[in-house]
Amino acid sequence: MLATLTSASLQGIFAEPVQVEVNTGEAGLPDIVLVGLPDTGVKESKDRVTSALGNSGFKMPRLRTTINLAPGNLRKEGPMYDLPIALGILAATEQLISQALGDYLIAGELSLSGATRPVRGALAFARLARDLGKRAILLPAASAPEAALVDGIEVFAVDSLDRAFRFLTGEIALTPLPRTSTSTAPAASPTEADFSEIKGQASLRRAVEVAVSGGHNLLMIGSPGGGKSMVAKRIPTIMPPPSSNEFLEILSIHSAAGRTLNGEIHWASRPFRAPHHTVSDVALLGGGTIPGPGEISLAHHGVLFLDELPEFKRSALEVLRQPLEDASVSVSRSAGKVTFPCNFMLVAAMNPCPCGYLGDKARECRCTPAQIQRYRAKVSGPLLDRIDIHVEAPPVSVTELRGTEPTESSAAIRTRIEHSRSLQQARFCGSTVLTNARMSHRQIREHCVLDAKLGDLLQQAMERLRLSARAYDRILKVARTIADLASTDRIQAPHLLEAIQYRSLDRNLFY
Repeated sequence: MLATLTSASLQGIFAEPVQVEVNTGEAGLPDIVLVGLPDTGVKESKDRVTSALGNSGFKMPRLRTTINLAPGNLRKEGPMYDLPIALGILAATEQLISQALGDYLIAGELSLSGATRPVRGALAFARLARDLGKRAILLPAASAPEAALVDGIEVFAVDSLDRAFRFLTGEIALTPLPRTSTSTAPAASPTEADFSEIKGQASLRRAVEVAVSGGHNLLMIGSPGGGKSMVAKRIPTIMPPPSSNEFLEILSIHSAAGRTLNGEIHWASRPFRAPHHTVSDVALLGGGTIPGPGEISLAHHGVLFLDELPEFKRSALEVLRQPLEDASVSVSRSAGKVTFPCNFMLVAAMNPCPCGYLGDKARECRCTPAQIQRYRAKVSGPLLDRIDIHVEAPPVSVTELRGTEPTESSAAIRTRIEHSRSLQQARFCGSTVLTNARMSHRQIREHCVLDAKLGDLLQQAMERLRLSARAYDRILKVARTIADLASTDRIQAPHLLEAIQYRSLDRNLFY
């Protein structure tokens, strides 16, 4: 007898429908044959399913059984087909009699005991089920909550094969999960890092506020122990919480990467990714046999922090150039081409020289000019051009460290940033642009108008600092953000001068 169920295959952060066809009673020796371009994880499903069926009190087919995962040209990966295959075998052997099988999209891994285990991509599966017009989706209990974020589809959670069987046969009734809301962010923990813990560094704090307000990339340069990493780790505390749409995009990527399986992602929060400098190009960009998201996509709508920037492989840094411009990355492999979103804020930190003390008033630099040049040459000019703000992080004095006067908290800074972001949202209403850093050339001409005097000032700075055309646009974007922080409609001289000052540091250090 032939039984057909609907499941799904995860392709990047999206899902493709897969028909699980189970045909039993065929001539030949008793065996289970699995076809449909499965990988090793899928091929092992028949062994897990055999044990799960036996330990759940069900009978295995006594004749040859063929299981086809269609379409046959789509590569299948992972253990997500265990539950639909098991239910398909029960339907094909007439142990499961239900007219409702076609109303569900089913996915889930099975343990040998028949208990369900979570799977990657539950959010994408729920969206696919809705788009296919399915009545509901059946998922393991640990994966169902994220699927409940999707409108227009009922989500049923099952913790075992036996419970799924009894639900589909009508022996028990299950209540669909209530839709999960992302509108309310959880309260910050009292132990959460805060900007009030940063002593001194007034210029660095200001640069960070400007960068976060407009979504600009930031490079901090300073001696070891100056607080660069400490500041970077507190940037998420001053970022506005993501909107519902932004969080769904974040969750889609992290779900596809399997990070939701063990609670690594915090609900209603922006991601902060800090890969080690030994990270490979593939781990940073994304890849695999069936391409999966890399660090830059996991940082979508959040922060990608690269500490000790020159220590990263040159090839790894160079792959960032196109994603920084396009906010997306396309990964091509033999299994196909997948495009991942990666609209992240790049925050980088580095020392001014190999020993780290060039320009330090308290300690003498031991590096030769050749060593300094080789160290700085690891960061290419084209990559620096894509970093809007470069700022020094000078050492903090002991007097500042001992000071008891409180500094501004993350909450106070976030209030100003949220006001600036609200101005940008109103400015770009109706477009896909969210922040000033993502303005197109047309939008720059429309929203970053300079009078003749300011235009001459910018031209002089461009010529004196030998800046590129890309830097010209980025200076205007940063100036627009500074004007937003000042609640000013037009860019004025102080705004433009501050934006220019943020572009002068790399020329002094690197050329």
